[in-house]
Amino acid sequence: MEEASTSDKQTDTEMLAVPATIAGTSQENRQAGLPKNMVPDPGWFDGDWTKFEDWWRGIRLFLKSNRVIETNDRITVILARLREGVAGIYTQKKLDELDEELGTQDWDNFIKEIKTTFSDKSKAADAKWKIETFKQGK
Repeated sequence: MEEASTSDKQTDTEMLAVPATIAGTSQENRQAGLPKNMVPDPGWFDGDWTKFEDWWRGIRLFLKSNRVIETNDRITVILARLREGVAGIYTQKKLDELDEELGTQDWDNFIKEIKTTFSDKSKAADAKWKIETFKQGK
């Protein structure tokens, strides 16, 4: 596997950083009387549906703790953390759509689309099968 250059690593780090306009620095937060951000960045999501629920929970907490309120900002922060494989393809598709559309995106539609794309589809099927085949006793 080819090792990334230093400039690539800096770009990745910069992409993960929450813009200062979205979340203030620790010093700004203290001056405003806000607590230190205790929620870690959930990191990258590569499209592995078995890891989606944990990552999704982490990104939602991250958005809340950093007070990312605007829909376009929320979508941008999420897309910046999707990379490789299916997640990378999805991000490119969404970026192309966003370039064509002007205005605010619909948050509820985005949530529905990302959950449909990446959630563990077998989990629901497994639960349904377990319910249908459940027997009490022997």
